[in-house]
Amino acid sequence: MSKMQMIFQDPIDSLDPRMTVEDIIQEGLKIQGFRNRNENHKKACKVLEEVGLIADYCSRYPNEFSGGQRQRIGIARAIVMNPDFMICDEPISALDVSIRAQIINLLNDLKVNHGLTLMFIAHDLSVVKYFCDRIAVMYFGEMVELATSDELFAHPLHPYTRSLLSAIPKPDPFYEKKRVRIVYRPTEEHDYSVEKPTFQEIVPGHFVLANSAEIEKYKQMIKEDDIKNAELEKERKEKGLEY
Repeated sequence: MSKMQMIFQDPIDSLDPRMTVEDIIQEGLKIQGFRNRNENHKKACKVLEEVGLIADYCSRYPNEFSGGQRQRIGIARAIVMNPDFMICDEPISALDVSIRAQIINLLNDLKVNHGLTLMFIAHDLSVVKYFCDRIAVMYFGEMVELATSDELFAHPLHPYTRSLLSAIPKPDPFYEKKRVRIVYRPTEEHDYSVEKPTFQEIVPGHFVLANSAEIEKYKQMIKEDDIKNAELEKERKEKGLEY
């Protein structure tokens, strides 16, 4: 378990209010058999500074910190174990908008500095696009589409993926003028009475849950999306709207 750690959604409930910050960070180290107090203290101080806090916070309790600071403590607790893989369960959804970018940038830096693989769980696809290399879209616990970030946004194929993307506002008046919300209705979108869907690769690296009839439809949609995106880009440039 020392190679896999987790950052929880709620920075308040995920920290024991009866433990000091140092005890919280050191808990995993002690469980793994690291008993040297001086070494553990040095590791706790070092990791606090790495997440943007100061060593003096070691003796304080979670209730003395803001939501963003508590989330940094939670990140420090995970990083101190030097994991290879880290699960981030909506780590910014409970934070103020002004703090979210700071936490995202911190996670990006830690990912590079520690060579981490992160599983970032979120509902905000605009954040996911910025942060993630590959995106998996899930519907009722089942993966319906998997692709690289750029590919998924350029060619969203599954109706649920298109529904999610249609809900994202953009600071682009030309785009917003034409944006139409898509409502996903599974019974209307799919007919699996004859052939059940399987997870198939449409283009290299882009997988979608579909049957044979849908695969052909999705391949045609990729061509149509390419034409549509080219037309939008051309029209945007003509109007002087660079985005």
